[in-house]
Amino acid sequence: MKKPSRENRKQTGCSCWGDCTCSEKAKGPEPWYSFRNCVTHISIIIISVLMARFWLHVIYPSSFVALAGKDPLDAPVWHEVPCSNDYEEEVFLECKPKRCGRAVMDNLVSRDDAEHLLRLAKRGLSHGGSNGGASILDLHSGALSMGDKFVNIFKIAETDDSLFTEEDFRIYRRVKDQIRQAVADKFDVPVDKLHLTKPTFFSRMDTKKAQTKHDEYWHVHVDKETYGSFHYTSLLYLTTYKNDFQGGRFVFADKDYNRTVEPRVGRVSFFTSGSENPHFVERLREGVRYAITVSFTCDPAKAIADPKIK
Repeated sequence: MKKPSRENRKQTGCSCWGDCTCSEKAKGPEPWYSFRNCVTHISIIIISVLMARFWLHVIYPSSFVALAGKDPLDAPVWHEVPCSNDYEEEVFLECKPKRCGRAVMDNLVSRDDAEHLLRLAKRGLSHGGSNGGASILDLHSGALSMGDKFVNIFKIAETDDSLFTEEDFRIYRRVKDQIRQAVADKFDVPVDKLHLTKPTFFSRMDTKKAQTKHDEYWHVHVDKETYGSFHYTSLLYLTTYKNDFQGGRFVFADKDYNRTVEPRVGRVSFFTSGSENPHFVERLREGVRYAITVSFTCDPAKAIADPKIK
């Protein structure tokens, strides 16, 4: 078959993107060139979309499953995962993880204690707050987010005797000890080998636009890479998903699913801090989310003391 001239192809009025069957509507030679290109373009688009969906699923699985939903748990939840090799070279034989995973408990910390700590967090953070959507209060170092930097909350407390009380720190220590014991029991670690480490802090997340990388809490990360001293990470939630905020679920970014922990007042989750537990916090859409990160190490050289009124 003789290839149609450019002039004849123009006369057909055929447009690849407009109509692949335009030969039925136009007189003249068959627009084989346009039809072939149309099929090629569509095939490329379909293949590109399928490949993009495949790689997005591999990197960030689109399916979310609840490890612990918003409703109260009848019993603690445990999800075991294979340990990474992050701990192989470490010398803390009695303490470093022998098995790995994540646990969620609803009856470890009393609601009264959780609500007391929420009031403490709000009092402290009311004296500062970042320009972006994530603020922290660290009662160990005194660090308080203020704009795009940090200030010392204990300097502020020197002019405000009502900011902190001995009762605040007594409850803080009690809750920390309850979580420490639960972590030790679950991972078969002698409790005296498990040390509080930094950073351990209150966090407040809201919907303000991120101003620095510290405000972008929604990126996947590994605690042992971000904070070298961590062996076990725990969180105590002080507000409740869907009641106090929308979004803000804690997400384990596993290869098959994104497994979520939906915060509720008094809920504790804890997990081994290595690359077997990559995670992120879902971006908030509404409201304010409060929590405490309580971190533990096996290295006594990285231990920090309990906080106290300065």
